[in-house]
Amino acid sequence: MFKKFALDISPLRKYRDFRLLWSSGLVSYLGSMFTYVALPFQIKLLTNSFIAVGLMGAAELIPLIIFGLYGGVLADSVDRKKMVWATEFGALFISFLLLANSLLPKPHLILLYICGAAFAAVDGLQRPSADAILPRIVSHDDLPNASALMSLRSQFGVIAGPALAGILISTVGVKAGYAVDVASYVISLIFLWRVSAFPPREKNDAPIMQSLFEGIRYAASRKDLLGTYVVDLAAMFFAMPTALFPFWADEIHARWALGFFYAAGTIGSILVTLTSKWINHYPHHGRAITFAAIGWGAAISVAGAMKSLWLIIFFLAVAGGADMISALFRSAIWNQSIPDEYRGRLAGIELLSYSVGPLGGQLRSGSVAALTSRRSSVISGGLLCIGFVTLASSLLPKFRKYDVRSNEFAVKQRLLKQVLPDEEK
Repeated sequence: MFKKFALDISPLRKYRDFRLLWSSGLVSYLGSMFTYVALPFQIKLLTNSFIAVGLMGAAELIPLIIFGLYGGVLADSVDRKKMVWATEFGALFISFLLLANSLLPKPHLILLYICGAAFAAVDGLQRPSADAILPRIVSHDDLPNASALMSLRSQFGVIAGPALAGILISTVGVKAGYAVDVASYVISLIFLWRVSAFPPREKNDAPIMQSLFEGIRYAASRKDLLGTYVVDLAAMFFAMPTALFPFWADEIHARWALGFFYAAGTIGSILVTLTSKWINHYPHHGRAITFAAIGWGAAISVAGAMKSLWLIIFFLAVAGGADMISALFRSAIWNQSIPDEYRGRLAGIELLSYSVGPLGGQLRSGSVAALTSRRSSVISGGLLCIGFVTLASSLLPKFRKYDVRSNEFAVKQRLLKQVLPDEEK
C-alpha cells in the first residue's frame, strides 16, 4: 500500500547530472537557511522594528523582478550550467560580505539591505537557468518525481537549517550563521563544476526586450499557465507571515523556538513530498492547486488565532503541506507543458510568481502588524488568500479544468520527448 504513495527516488540513480545538481543544491540551500534566519534576526537586534524587518522584502523585490526576467532571457541564450555556476560564485561573495560586516563592532544596517537586494538579483539570474535544466536531464515521465526530489532537498534545508541556525545564532551570534553559508557555497561550487554543459538547443539572437516580451506573450496566451502564477502570487502575498516570526516568538515567550517557526511549514511539506507518488496518478492539476492554495490560507488564519506554541506549529505545518501540494502540481504543469525554447523565460516568470509574492507578503504583513497587531495581520492575510484564490480560479476556467491527459501542450511535449534522440531528451 505504501509503495503507491512513497516518493520515487529513481531519478537520483538514473541521471548523473540530476544527482550532481541535487547534491549541490542540498548543500547550498542548507547554508542559505542560516543566512535566511540571521538577516531578519540581525535587523531586529539593531532596530527592534516590525517595519525594518518587513523592509527587507521591499529591498529584495525590485532586483528580483528585474533580474528574474533578465535571467529567464539569458537561460534561453547561454549555457545554463555556466550561468548557475557563475551566480553561485556571486552568492558566495555576498555571504562573505555579510560575514565581514557581522564581525565589525557596529555592523552597518544599510549593508544588510544591500546584500539582501544583491542576493535577490543573483537568485533572479540563477533560478531560471537552474529550473530550465531539469527537463533536459530527466525524461518526461520522470519530471514529477524529479520535482518532488527537488522539493525534498529544499525541505530538508528548511527543516534542518533554521532549527540549527536558531540554536547557533542565539548562542554564538549571527556571524556563525554567515560563516556556515560561506562554507556551503564553496562545497556547492565543487559539485556544480562536474555538471555537463547545457547550451541552448536553438540559439536565441533576438534583442533582450523582444525576447522577453515573446516569453510574456506566450505565458499570457496560455490561461492554464496564467492561473498557476496568479493563484500562487495571491496565496503568498496575502498569507506569508515570515517577517513576523521573530515578533511572534517573543509574543508567546518562546524566543528559543524561533527556528521551529521557520521550519514548521516544511514539516507538513516533507510529509506530502515523501508520499507524493500519488500525484502521478491524479490528472486534475488545476483543481488540486486551487484547493491546496485555499487550504494554505485557512491554516495560516487558524495558526494566527492560536496562543499555544505547539498548536501554532501544528497549523503552520498543515499550511506547509497544503502549499507543497500546490507547488508539486504547479511544477508538473510547468515542466510537462512548456517547450524548451521558452523554458528559461517562463522559468523567470515562474520565479517571480513564487518569489515576489513572499517578498511582497513580508512588507504587507509587517505593515499591517504595525498598523494593527501581529494577530490581525496573520488572520486577515489568510482570509484574503482564500477570497482571492477562489476568485482567480473562477475567472480562469482553463486553469481550473487543466487535465494532464488531454491538455494540448502537455500532450505535445510528451510526444516530442518520445521522438527526440536520447542525448536531446
